Amino acid sequence: MTFADLLAILPQTLLEGLLLGFVYAMVALGYTMVYGVLGLINFAHSEVFMIGAVIGLEVFRFWGNPEAPVISNPLLLLLVALVFAAAGSGTMAVLVERFAYRPLRKRGSKNILVPMITAIGVSFLLQDLTRIYAALRHNEFNMQYRTYDVLNTVFELPLQTSIQFKGIIVIAVSILMLIGLTYLVNRTKLGKAIRAVSQDMQTAALMGINPDTIISRTFLIGGSLGGVAGVLFGLLYTNVTPYSGVLPGLKAFTSAVLGGIGNIPGAMVGGLILGQLETLSGTFLPFLTNGNFGTEYKDVFAFLTLVLLLLFRPQGIFGQNVSEKV
Repeated sequence: MTFADLLAILPQTLLEGLLLGFVYAMVALGYTMVYGVLGLINFAHSEVFMIGAVIGLEVFRFWGNPEAPVISNPLLLLLVALVFAAAGSGTMAVLVERFAYRPLRKRGSKNILVPMITAIGVSFLLQDLTRIYAALRHNEFNMQYRTYDVLNTVFELPLQTSIQFKGIIVIAVSILMLIGLTYLVNRTKLGKAIRAVSQDMQTAALMGINPDTIISRTFLIGGSLGGVAGVLFGLLYTNVTPYSGVLPGLKAFTSAVLGGIGNIPGAMVGGLILGQLETLSGTFLPFLTNGNFGTEYKDVFAFLTLVLLLLFRPQGIFGQNVSEKV
C-alpha cells in the first residue's frame, strides 16, 4: 500500500473511527454517571452493556423469527429491542447496586479497593451467568444478530465515503442520548437531586433527598444507556458472546477517563477521540512501521496515548469541570 492509497482511504477511516467512537461514548456515559455520584468505578457496567446486547438479540430472535415474524418491520423491531434492552440492563444495574454496592456503602468502608474488587467480582458473575444461559438456551457461545437489508443499506457520501443505515442510527441515538442526559442532569428535578447527592450525600439527605433512591435511579439511567449501546453494538458487529463487554467496556472506561471521568460531554469527546485513535492506528500502523506492527497493535497505541495524556493531565481533557460532577 502506498502513501497515496492511505490518503485515499483516510476519509472513510475517519468516518469509521467516528462510528466506533460513538459506541464507546454511549457506554462511557454509564461509567461517568456512576462515578459522578459515588466516585465508584463500576467495572460491572461492561457486563450490563453485554446483557443489553443479549436481550436485544433475544428480541430479534423471538419477534423477528423469519419463519413467523411477529414484528416484520425491522425498524420497529429494533425499537422494541432497544426498549427491552434498556429496561433489562437498567434493572440489572439497579440490582447490582442494591445487593453488591449498597451493603458496602452502609458499612461505611473507606477502603476504595473493596467496592472495586466487588465490581470485578460482579462482572465475572454476570459473565458466567450469561454463559450458562447461552449454553442452556441456545447451546452456543457466539450468538449472531440477524441482518436486515434495510439496516445494511449503504449511503454514498462525499470524498468517496459511505455509511450503512445502521451506522447512521448509532450516531443519531448517541447524540440523542447525550442531549437527553445533559438535559436531565441540568434541567430536571431529578438531575438537581443527582448533583446534590454527588456534591455532598449527607447534606443532601438533610435537605430531604433520599440518597439511596437517587443512587438507584442513577444506576437505572446508566444501565439503560448501556443496554441501548449493547443492542447497537450487536447490530453493528453482529457477533455477541458472554465476554463481549470486556474490551468495549475497558475502551469506554478509558474514554471516560480521557474526557475527564464524571463529566458527561467529556465522556462523549473521550469516546470520539479513542475511536479515531484506534481506527487510525489500525489503518496506518502497518504502513508506518513497514509491516513490523500489524493492526492488532491498535489497542496498545490507544492505551499508550491515554497513559501519556494522563501523565501530563491526570484529570482528563475536561477535568476542570469535575467539580460539577454528573
